[in-house]
Amino acid sequence: MTDVACIGVGRMGLPIADRLVRAGHTVTAIGRTAEAREQLHTKGVRAYADIAAATTPGTEIVVVTVLTDEQVREVCLSGPLADRLSRGSTIVIHTTGSPTTVADVATVMAARGIRVVDAAVSGGPHNIAAGDLTLFVGGDVDTVDELRPLLGAYADPILHVGALGNGQRVKLVNNALFAAQIGLVRAGVELGAHLGIDESVLLAALPNGSSDSRALAGIARRGSVDSFAEAVGEFVGKDLAVVRSVAAELGGDLGPLEALLTESVRP
Repeated sequence: MTDVACIGVGRMGLPIADRLVRAGHTVTAIGRTAEAREQLHTKGVRAYADIAAATTPGTEIVVVTVLTDEQVREVCLSGPLADRLSRGSTIVIHTTGSPTTVADVATVMAARGIRVVDAAVSGGPHNIAAGDLTLFVGGDVDTVDELRPLLGAYADPILHVGALGNGQRVKLVNNALFAAQIGLVRAGVELGAHLGIDESVLLAALPNGSSDSRALAGIARRGSVDSFAEAVGEFVGKDLAVVRSVAAELGGDLGPLEALLTESVRP
């Protein structure tokens, strides 16, 4: 049994905390409101109002699932987290963001003997509930292997993709390709319309052919590109902003993907 603190218990963090409790771990978390803390308590999570209360020298693993890169910096670099943890503890960053942020956090924490891995996620709350969330994990291989039993409470596969920061890099490529696939399906639907084929006919047929993809399957379930784009727009839009920002930060560009990314979130 491991003492785990979950920071960020929203759409993804709450089901992760729930799975960890079900796996027998002792889990604490931050609930900003009395209502949120009560919801956490009903799931067996020990809920507190702030990081200082939710983490102690006995906390072995901190799982960070806040929404933005800026929030990762606020939690890990501007607050009391480092002072609350003991040497040998580990921070697992699930938030999609910049590899630079992960490196900055790791530098600060290494001076205190605290390990950091970036474990970018692919999937949603339904994958967490089923225990088959995909993780792209960057960091020391021995640390990653040590974490596998705990992460396995909600994730499978757990893919070690190399050095610290590579989890973020792989996730950003993954996000760019997923969004580009939405753009491709939109272009295909528009081609079908020119050829006199209704969108519903295409979406019933194409998932059975060689053009199938996870994006196409999701669009087919929703019934239209516009409906799917609206459903995932908030998350895809946020991820695309990160992709573009990190590509520029690292001195690259998105090349032919850029036009498809624009099409993916077009109203």
